[in-house]
Amino acid sequence: MICTNIGSACYAVRGRNFFLDLLNKANTLSHVSQTHAQIILHGLHHDLSTLTKLIHKLSDFKAIHHARLLFLSTPKPDLFLFNVLIKGFSTNHSPSSAISLYTHLRTRTNLKPDNFTYAFAISAASGFDSEKLGLLLHSNAVVDGLGFSLFVGSAAVDLYFKFSRVEMARKVFDLMPEKDTILWNTMVSGLVRNCCYGDSIVVFRDMVKGGVGFDTTTLATVLPAAAELQELGVGTGIQCLALKVGYDCDEYVITGLVSLYSKCGEIDTARWLFGQIGQPDLVSCNAMISGYTCNGETGSSVRLFSKLLVSGQKVNSSTLVGLIPVFSPFGYLQLSCCIHGFCVKSGVVSHASVSTALTTVYSRLNEIESARLLFDETPEKSLASWNAMISGYTQNGFTEMAISLFREMMLEVRPNPVTITSILSACAQLGALSLGKWVHGLIKSENLESNIYVSTALIDMYAKCGSIVEARRLFDLMMDKNVVTWNAIISGYGLHGHGNEAINLFNEMLHSRLPPTGVTFLCVLYACSHAGLVRNGNEIFHSMVHDYGCQPLPEHYACMVDILGRAGQLNEALKFIEKMPVEPGPAVWGALLGACMIHKDTNLAHMASERLFKLDPENVGYHVLLSNIYSADRNFLKAASVRQVVKKRKLAKTPGCTLIEVGETPHVFTSGDQSHPQATAIYKMLEKLTGKMREAGFQSETVTALHDVEEEEKELMVKVHSEKLAIAFGLISTEPGTEIRIIKNLRVCLDCHNATKFISKITERVIVVRDANRFHRFEDGVCSCGDYW
Repeated sequence: MICTNIGSACYAVRGRNFFLDLLNKANTLSHVSQTHAQIILHGLHHDLSTLTKLIHKLSDFKAIHHARLLFLSTPKPDLFLFNVLIKGFSTNHSPSSAISLYTHLRTRTNLKPDNFTYAFAISAASGFDSEKLGLLLHSNAVVDGLGFSLFVGSAAVDLYFKFSRVEMARKVFDLMPEKDTILWNTMVSGLVRNCCYGDSIVVFRDMVKGGVGFDTTTLATVLPAAAELQELGVGTGIQCLALKVGYDCDEYVITGLVSLYSKCGEIDTARWLFGQIGQPDLVSCNAMISGYTCNGETGSSVRLFSKLLVSGQKVNSSTLVGLIPVFSPFGYLQLSCCIHGFCVKSGVVSHASVSTALTTVYSRLNEIESARLLFDETPEKSLASWNAMISGYTQNGFTEMAISLFREMMLEVRPNPVTITSILSACAQLGALSLGKWVHGLIKSENLESNIYVSTALIDMYAKCGSIVEARRLFDLMMDKNVVTWNAIISGYGLHGHGNEAINLFNEMLHSRLPPTGVTFLCVLYACSHAGLVRNGNEIFHSMVHDYGCQPLPEHYACMVDILGRAGQLNEALKFIEKMPVEPGPAVWGALLGACMIHKDTNLAHMASERLFKLDPENVGYHVLLSNIYSADRNFLKAASVRQVVKKRKLAKTPGCTLIEVGETPHVFTSGDQSHPQATAIYKMLEKLTGKMREAGFQSETVTALHDVEEEEKELMVKVHSEKLAIAFGLISTEPGTEIRIIKNLRVCLDCHNATKFISKITERVIVVRDANRFHRFEDGVCSCGDYW
């Protein structure tokens, strides 16, 4: 049709409107080029309106270089033409060219930028690595009296969100005297992109209450927030709104609902909704594939993916991200590798979203080397890519690697709430309080304190790094708390042995009408265990089962055995095990064996260990524990036979090590360690302490040391345990009177526990020890655990 019109144009002179109409109808770059040729033949190549439309069309078809040359040939471009090309550069990912043109407009012409100029320039500025240029452009717009323009406001809000400047975006939005649907949509989508899901729903509610007309884009934007929060009630409310205004049949809205029901575990409803789409496009198929995957129906997702390929449909990076089994990866290593291969062949493996998903699935499958290799090969790393790798290291226990990578990331990109929660988790695992405090400072500077996930991670970090007072202070400051927040503070008090405080918080949580989860019950039972609160533990376990209908997991049963066993009620613990409706596993029998060690019950220990050796034969810890129980009972022959079994089977015992931070530098010690640069001074301090401790009445606890060595050698063996070396180093490296904090990877031994009590009294220091089970605060010769650990 277009070519026919062009052909007939050779025989008659055509005017501007004719060519404007042709350009409007052009649907390929070839059509635009042919029309351009005819425009030249008809002498309209200097007509400003025609040139403006032509440049606009060339930009739409990504021929931005051609559009630029055409602009340069225009003798006197007007403001409208400048705006068209600035927008063209912005949408064609040429931010530098857009800003250069804006600068040319301001400095080399008599034209004055309008609200569209600023809106397009600010949008272009979001393509840079820093928000500084966008901030400057926004300031210029305000100075020119255009700060309250809806176009400028929407562009500025979007810019700040792209750089995770949530508070700045919110401030601009709040100051706007008038808000249209586009501005509200920008606000909602920006909050969703920055993981502020709850806030995005609040803004949407304000929009509806304010009578602002929402559209299908609004609904499709807010539905992912409800999906991420797994707030099915909120999602169904949005669905009712869509039904009320006639948007329920819109494909984008249905696709959002498919994602919502999938992420809320209602996969059958999601499948039915997907079936309501007459001819589902790729976006809808992607949502369904992702839905199947996140609900563990990997086979269904693979079948739908295969169906797409057979139909000739070209899949994209989102399809493959949805197909990668990140939610239930176990057993799907081969599938993940196959998808990886397909991504390489399709040329999409370099896409940030694809490499991030693959990095995540490899990390969750404990294939951390494959994950890091893929991360390193990704040419342009997005923030999500960094987050995935840092989180992978943290989840696999490589906390030092996570922290190192975080420091590297900070040189290139600004962190978001996901980054912060991952690195705080690493700090919590490692006990890196100084780094955790630095991250807290970063959170303040980035205005992320209001984010519930960040605040919860901070509480967890401080609690696990020994600062339970600071954890409680932050908890009390939080206006909104979710169940994870409550779990973090209850668990923190449990770690510190404050069982009654943990129970008080648990009751407070129940009064707030927030339903507890299985994790909540586990946290409070753990707290009861380490505080000797047997009656409370029994009542809470009973309430969990009968009042809340929560099915106990092996960890809950193990906690109850631990509660009874630690309190010396070993027969009650055994009866509890025998009455269990499920077969007791290693965690349960392990708890009983640990109680036998405390109360020196060799008969019950023998029975528990027999079960454990069958259930978990490769776990050397149970052999060591049984050997120590025999040694404590002075049955050295049996202790030696257990150790012999360990030696014959070549089972490796986890070596004990202790970490202490001095300043911001971590120092790690192992038993008998001589590698530290200050080893001579450390051992000299240890000798000095040993002498003073003996004068004060200290006697080494050597009963669990090897029996076939002299008593003097036994004392030497326990004397150089890693925690004693770390404390000695802390004493020579810190100011008198300052608190010493150390972290032991195993349960602190009886001798070191007694020694630390004496050291705290002799040196007048507070010493905080975090071992594998809990915190011990030593002050003036007394431990906070009351020798109950």
